[in-house]
Amino acid sequence: MNPQERYERGLAKLKEIDGQAGEDVLESLEGIAPDFARYLIEFPFGDIYARPGLDLKSREIAVVAALTALGNAVPQLKVHIQGALNVGVTRTEVVETIMQMAVYAGFPAALNGLAAAKEVFARAEVA
Repeated sequence: MNPQERYERGLAKLKEIDGQAGEDVLESLEGIAPDFARYLIEFPFGDIYARPGLDLKSREIAVVAALTALGNAVPQLKVHIQGALNVGVTRTEVVETIMQMAVYAGFPAALNGLAAAKEVFARAEVA
């Protein structure tokens, strides 16, 4: 696959999962690190998310769990909570995934994740 095809496949996957939020991330990188924006599209979305073996719902649940466990990626967690909802993960599944992380990442990480989910859910109700 040539680099342009990889980029286009990644961009399509990004839009499918994250919609406008994904595009906002790319725009935020234009003035400082446009190459990084390209890497972000090509590798995670063009290569990993496009692989067979897991559906997008499973992938987004895994991402929500990982970002919650990290505890230091709240902006990215919010984008991926919305992405999870976009691909069919229910609010209950998001909350349960985050609560499960209390066992492995601690209560503070889970509390922060739940606060992020609450904010994303509230934004969705207003929209």
